[in-house]
Amino acid sequence: MKIGLVSPYVYPLPGGVTQHVRYLYENLRLRGHDVRILTSSHGLQKASEGDIIRLGKGFSMPANGSVGTVTLSPRYVSQAQDVLDRERFDVLHFHEPFVPFLSLVLLRESQSVNIGTFHAYGGWSPAYEFGRWAMGSYAERLHGRIAVSAAARHFIDRYFPGDYKVIPNGVDVDRFRRAVPVARWQDGTANILFVGRFEPRKGVLDLLKAYRTLRRTGTDCRLLLVGGGPQEREARRYVATRRLSGVEFLGRVSDDEKCQLFRTADVFVSPATGRESFGIVLLEAMAAGAPIVASDIHGYKGVVRRGREALLVPPREPQELATAIGRLVTDRELAAQMSAAGRRRAEEFSWPRVTAKVDDYYGFVIRRLAAAGSLPPHFTAPVPSSPRGGASAAIDTLDAAARNAVRVGAGSEAEARS
Repeated sequence: MKIGLVSPYVYPLPGGVTQHVRYLYENLRLRGHDVRILTSSHGLQKASEGDIIRLGKGFSMPANGSVGTVTLSPRYVSQAQDVLDRERFDVLHFHEPFVPFLSLVLLRESQSVNIGTFHAYGGWSPAYEFGRWAMGSYAERLHGRIAVSAAARHFIDRYFPGDYKVIPNGVDVDRFRRAVPVARWQDGTANILFVGRFEPRKGVLDLLKAYRTLRRTGTDCRLLLVGGGPQEREARRYVATRRLSGVEFLGRVSDDEKCQLFRTADVFVSPATGRESFGIVLLEAMAAGAPIVASDIHGYKGVVRRGREALLVPPREPQELATAIGRLVTDRELAAQMSAAGRRRAEEFSWPRVTAKVDDYYGFVIRRLAAAGSLPPHFTAPVPSSPRGGASAAIDTLDAAARNAVRVGAGSEAEARS
């Protein structure tokens, strides 16, 4: 099939959604599909780069306690019509379909099978609360809906009720497994790693307070901080005024460096305070074999299991955070058990497996439309055959080396809707 992946966030700038789109693009191509990425431009990027098609300009703005993107263009409608008429996608897969305005314009003009994936989770959303009536007609144009977690499904279903298939984010297991630890930090001192944006909802200041407690109680450890953001100056000031030693501000790093740092970590810590729909960093830590201390929040519970891959602590509790980190630093047998459990768990979220589930869901939605005689005009590919075999939760074993095996076992169409 010809598939367009629509990202309202500027691709390939860093971010959870753009990373998801990248790996889905690569793995759908490995499964034989012709795939494009539709996104906006930021700065002086070209309008078209290979399989990347850009429409409009992206501008950053605060959203859900972090930073989001709004895309604008004075010629959006004509640009969208031209692209869709030229490309004639069988499937358009929208990631956060209600983020203005790229997704909304393409969804309105689409004559393809429309799939939406919802990534976000949070509390009450004024944008959705007051905008759901205006966006009701857009929601009706979605033929299928995916949520990356039960938390994300719960959040979006509050405003746009419907049938949502939960398909999680994925992780490049092989890349993290192959990474080599950073040699200069292999000196016997325990490495505590944080990867994320320096903003209140990520809990970096709570981690610094916990680290201070560890140092004051004599724990031999250092803290590696990866990322940046609005709280960086406050974090640096906290370290300087309290004369905390062993804190390394590493800033933004490349993907390869990030893999190495995860492999370097003796403990990975994610002290987020809430509004996390999934926790991709937890997958990355598990794939690298790092035992985890994380906040006990809704979005993380579908990724790690208490006492197996992670120690979960209440958010905004630096003392309990310090206790859990100290336990893993000193109890190396427990840390090794969690490391092994995490590696096994990460395999369940490998991108070939996740992409197989997405591909199966495409097929289910297309067969449902075909049975009703409702396939849109731009869908011209053969209707995928109904999968055969065991339960819908069963995923074929994909050859990790080739990464392009065809899925041979799945469940009934009725189960696929669950």
